[in-house]
Amino acid sequence: MANGISAQLLGELIGTFLLILLGCGIGAGASLKKTKSEQNSWLTIAIGWGLAVAISVYVSSPLGPGHLNPAVTLAMAVTGNLPWSSVLPYIAAQFAGAFLGAVALWLKYYPHWAETKDSGTILGVFSTAPAIRHTPANIFSEGMGTAVLVFAVLSFSKIEFVAGLQPIVVGMLITVIILAMGGTTGAALNPARDLAPRVAHAILPIPNKGASDWGYAWIPVVAPLLGGLTAAGIYLLFP
Repeated sequence: MANGISAQLLGELIGTFLLILLGCGIGAGASLKKTKSEQNSWLTIAIGWGLAVAISVYVSSPLGPGHLNPAVTLAMAVTGNLPWSSVLPYIAAQFAGAFLGAVALWLKYYPHWAETKDSGTILGVFSTAPAIRHTPANIFSEGMGTAVLVFAVLSFSKIEFVAGLQPIVVGMLITVIILAMGGTTGAALNPARDLAPRVAHAILPIPNKGASDWGYAWIPVVAPLLGGLTAAGIYLLFP
């Protein structure tokens, strides 16, 4: 990596900030009351998240690798593509960026929180929740989705893409994972994407917000990390 560690960390922070502002912003527009995009479809959200990931990677890539996800960072270290000394700083930057993105999102939709009376809808803007609460199934769902994501990203490293194309392909990957697997748990796929905005939800003065569902919060953190490690292990079995 040509850039120093400070530039790389800044890239992870900025990229994850945009990831939450744009990705969760799509959910906010679709679910908060009195927005012009209220009641947008799941397809719109899935495509929007894919574009949000692509744009965030484009913005962060000039500074660093554009992981934007602790599960990806951990897998990259396991497969020898990132020094282990960089793992914790990267993850810290990703969580910081995701938290700041959630704060910016709160400000962006400021008048709409009071208009939205359902606390579950408000929490859903910031973090994920299962359609059916079943701990083993929820863990498997998040783990499998992240394993597909990480294995594909690792596999992409062996392909010569046309310059600048890879972030678009990763965005398409995110869209298809959300469409195929997101119906069970919302497809967090990223510990920073779920936990940091959940913390923001807990501490920000949001009207009608209710509880932050800490009983479930560990699953979209632990399961993606396990899924990413599993994908890295399988990837290392290939020549």
